[in-house]
Amino acid sequence: MVEVRYYSDGQGRRPFKDWLSELDKTASSRIDEAIEGIMGGNFSNVKGLGGGLLEYRLHFGPGYRIYFGRDGQELVVLLAGGIKAGQQRDIKKARAMWQDYKNQAKARKLGGAR
Repeated sequence: MVEVRYYSDGQGRRPFKDWLSELDKTASSRIDEAIEGIMGGNFSNVKGLGGGLLEYRLHFGPGYRIYFGRDGQELVVLLAGGIKAGQQRDIKKARAMWQDYKNQAKARKLGGAR
């Protein structure tokens, strides 16, 4: 089973969780189902975007997208969500979040190595 976590920025904000909470019940339920699939190892609708950033495409409504990264084989970090129409803007934001996550992880490792 794959563990799924929300990315958190330096101020404790969780962009994916905030985005998900703004959606209607139907959309959020379908996205929750997709996340459950990811937890079970289903990456069939996933496309690599380079640098470890991944996009899960949902084929309903306005074309919802889930942006995430994998930290090893057992951890998925949910970064951001969006729709097809804002895809390029959302990818740019998610890429910056993924880099920030990796920087935070590196800092934790260095801090824990002392």
